[in-house]
Amino acid sequence: MKVVFPYIAQTHQIPHSLPIAAELSMQRPDWDIRLVCSSDAQERVVRRLVALYPQARLPVERFRPNAFILWLQKRLGSGIPEKSLTLIRNRRLFAEADAVVVPERTSLILRKLWLPRLRMIWTNHGAPGRAVTYADDLIEFDFVLLAGERQAARMREQGTLREGRYHTGTYAKFDLVARLDARRQKLFANNRPTVLYNPHFEPELSSWPRDGFRVLDYFAESRDWNLIFAPHIRMFDRHQPEWLAKLEKYRSLPHLRIDTGSDASIDMTYTQGADVYLGDVSSQIAEFMVRPRPCLFINSHGAHWQGNPDYLFWELGPVIDNAEALGQALREAVASHPQWIERQRDYFRATFDAEPDAIGRSAAAGAAAIAAFLEQPR
Repeated sequence: MKVVFPYIAQTHQIPHSLPIAAELSMQRPDWDIRLVCSSDAQERVVRRLVALYPQARLPVERFRPNAFILWLQKRLGSGIPEKSLTLIRNRRLFAEADAVVVPERTSLILRKLWLPRLRMIWTNHGAPGRAVTYADDLIEFDFVLLAGERQAARMREQGTLREGRYHTGTYAKFDLVARLDARRQKLFANNRPTVLYNPHFEPELSSWPRDGFRVLDYFAESRDWNLIFAPHIRMFDRHQPEWLAKLEKYRSLPHLRIDTGSDASIDMTYTQGADVYLGDVSSQIAEFMVRPRPCLFINSHGAHWQGNPDYLFWELGPVIDNAEALGQALREAVASHPQWIERQRDYFRATFDAEPDAIGRSAAAGAAAIAAFLEQPR
C-alpha cells in the first residue's frame, strides 16, 4: 500500500497529520508511507517532528515545481508555492498512490485529475467550534478523522458525513505535547503571569485590524503581565511591511515576545506556556484547554455570537467588545475563572471524546482506523 502525506499549505497544518503518518508507518511497516513538502519551511518542520519518532520509517521528499510556479510564488510574496498548481504539476505522484492523507481541503482538486485508484482521507486541522470546520465539500473525502462525536453529529446534520467512513477521537497534534514538552524552555526571565494574544488572520473575524495595536500598547506599558503576541501563522504568511515595521518597537521589551511565524507558534509552545488566553476565533483556544485556564475574547467584528455554534469557543470565558478596558477585563477574567472551569472541562470532553490527561494517544487510533479502511475491499 502506498500512502502519501502531502504538505502544500502553511506549517501549522503539519502537526495535524504527521503523528498519524508516524504511527501508520510503525503499524504497517510493509507499507510505503511518504511525506512530501513544497517549501523549505515545511521540510524543516517535518524533519524536526519526524525526529521525535525514531522508530518510524518516514522518507521526506519534495514536490517537483516548475518555473511558472516558482515565478508566481515570488510575484505573490507567498511563503508557499501555489497549492493547486503544485498538486496538478505532481499528478503522477498521486496516480501511483493508493491513498492521500491531508489536513486541508485544497487537495480535493485531485478529484478532477482522473485518479480512480486514489482514496482521499482528511485529518482536520484545528478544533471544531467555528464555521470552517464544517465545510460542505467534506463529503467528497472517502474517510475522515474527527475530533469527537460532537463534530460528527453536526456534520451528520448538515449532510457532510458518510456513515461508516469516519473515526472520532483523533486530534493528532496533541500527541506531540509530551514529546516536545521535555525540550521547552522558560519563555520569560521573570515571574509575571503570561498572556497569549492569538488573533485570527481573517480580517472579518479577527480582533487584530481594529484592536491589535491597542492590545500591544497596553502590555508594553504593563508592569503586571508578560505578553506573547503569536497570531495565526497565516497573518504574516505574505510580507506585510507596514505591520512588521510597527511591530519593531515592541521587540526590544523584555516582557513582550513578538512571534509572527516561528515553529513555536505552531507546536503548542505558547498554549502550553501561557497563563491566560486572549483572542477571538482561533482554534488554538481548544489546545489551550488541555489545562483549564482563564480566557478572554474580543468581539471586534460585532458578531451576534450567543447561541451560535460557530462561536462555541466564546462560551469558555468572558467576551468584551473592544480593548479599551483591557486591564480590568483581564483581572475580572482571572478572578472569575473558577466559575468557568467545569464548563471548560466539559467542552474538552465533548470536543475530543477524552479527558485532558488522556491526550497523546489519539494518532495511533487514527492510524489504525485509516489502515482498517484502506484494507477493506473496494
